[in-house]
Amino acid sequence: MKRTMIGTVAALTAAGLVLAGCSSDGSDEESTSAATDDAMESEDTGGEMAAGCEDFADYGTFDGGEVELYGTISGVEAEQLTESIVPFEDCTGIDVTYNGSDEFETEINVRVEGGNPPDLAIIPQPGLLQRVVGTGAVVAAPDAVSANVDEFWSEDWKNYGTVGTTFYAAPLMASVKGWVWYSPSEFEENGYEVPTTWDEMMTLTQTMADNGGSGDAYKPWCIGFESGTATGWAGTDWIEDLVLRQQGPEAYDQWVAGDLTFQSDEITQAFESFGEIATNPDFINGGLGDAASIVDTSFQEAGLQILDSNCSLHHQASFYEAQWPEGTTVAEDGDIWAFLTPNVNADDGSAVTGGGEFVAAFNENPETAALQAYLSSDTWANERVSIGGVISANKGLDPANASSPIGQASIEILQGEDTIFRFDASDLMPAEVGASAFWTGMNDYVSGTDLSTVLSNIDNAWP
Repeated sequence: MKRTMIGTVAALTAAGLVLAGCSSDGSDEESTSAATDDAMESEDTGGEMAAGCEDFADYGTFDGGEVELYGTISGVEAEQLTESIVPFEDCTGIDVTYNGSDEFETEINVRVEGGNPPDLAIIPQPGLLQRVVGTGAVVAAPDAVSANVDEFWSEDWKNYGTVGTTFYAAPLMASVKGWVWYSPSEFEENGYEVPTTWDEMMTLTQTMADNGGSGDAYKPWCIGFESGTATGWAGTDWIEDLVLRQQGPEAYDQWVAGDLTFQSDEITQAFESFGEIATNPDFINGGLGDAASIVDTSFQEAGLQILDSNCSLHHQASFYEAQWPEGTTVAEDGDIWAFLTPNVNADDGSAVTGGGEFVAAFNENPETAALQAYLSSDTWANERVSIGGVISANKGLDPANASSPIGQASIEILQGEDTIFRFDASDLMPAEVGASAFWTGMNDYVSGTDLSTVLSNIDNAWP
C-alpha cells in the first residue's frame, strides 16, 4: 500500500499562527522529543524560546534554518501536514518546506543519484526504504528519534524502519486497511445488513446488483487503481486482506518472506475471490465503466460515486476519510460509514492489515534532526491527528483526538492487544515485487490478462 494523493508539488511554509498553539496538553514526562543530540544544540542560535513553547525547548531555537520535507502526500493532506508543523516552526525558528509528488517513488531515486536529496523524506514502504538506504545516502536516526520510537511504538514498528541492524526511520502516520465504505441511509432504506463473513458480503453484493440501485449506471462496487506511477497499489490491498482472512497470519508471513509464491494455491485463492467482484461486469464499476475502467479511475475519485448513488461499496483504508467532500458526515448514522472487510468465518477474530510511512534523513544537520525528532514524538501525533483525516500507531496518541469515529476505531484497533495485525505485504516485499510487479499485476488482472500469467509474472520479479 501507499497513499499517493493527486497534486503537484506543494511548497508550503507556515508562519504567523498564535504561539499558544505551541503548547502541549501533556505533562513534561508525557511530552516527548528528548534532546535531539549535542550536535543540534551546538547549532542553536541561542534565541529566546517564545512563551507557550516550553514543550519545544529541547529542539533548540534557530535563526533562519530551513528544512525540506519530501513525500507522496499532497492536496488537503499536505495542507494538514504543514499545519501540524506550524507549532514547531514558530517555536524553533526553523522554516519547513514540504514538497509532495505523486511521482515520489521514481523521483526520490533520481534526486539521490543526482546528489540532490531532500533533508527528510516520508517514505511510504519499508521495501522502498531498504532500497533507498542501499544507496548509502540515508543517515541513521539520531538518538532522540530512537528513544521516541522505543517509548511510543511497538518493536515491530521500529523493525519496519530498521535495515540490517541500523535504525533509520521512525514511523509517522498509520492506517488500518480493509474498510468498506457505504451509505447508512441506503442500507436502512433497502434493509441491508452489515455482513459478518465474506460469504455474507458476496450475498449482499448479489442482492444489490439484483435491486439495481437508484443511479443510472448503478453497480454495487466502485473500484479505482489509478495513482500516478504507483497505479495498482489499491488492488494489492484487496489481496492482502484476503490472504490474511482466508489463510491466517502464518501463511501471510510466509508469503511476505517469499516462502509462499504468488502461484501457490493460497495466494491464487485470494486473487480468485477478488476477481469474483472486480471482473464481474454486474458488480463493477458504478458510474465509471467496465473492469478496464478500474485502472483509469483514481482511488480517490472511485468511492465518491457512493454519494451519487452509482455504487454502494468502496474498499479503502481508514485514510480515505480525508477524501470525502467537506460537509460529509462520517458516522454510523451519517452520510458515510464503513465496516471492516469481514473474515471468512465470523469467529475468526479481528484480523486486519495496515500501513504507514517512515521519516528518513539524508543529512545530520541540526535543523533536520530537530524536525525528525518532532515528527517521531507523541506531541506531533496528537497535533496532527487533532487536525483531522489521519491516525497513527503512536501509543502516546489519545484516540479521542481522531476526527471521526472511524479514526477512533482504527486507533483502538492499532492499540488493541487482541488484534491480529499485519503490515501491508506489498510494502514489506522487495521493491521489485511489492512496489512494481505486484502493482502492475493487479492492473493486468482487471484488464483481462489470464490469472496464471499474472501470478507467474509477479513471481518472476522476485529477486
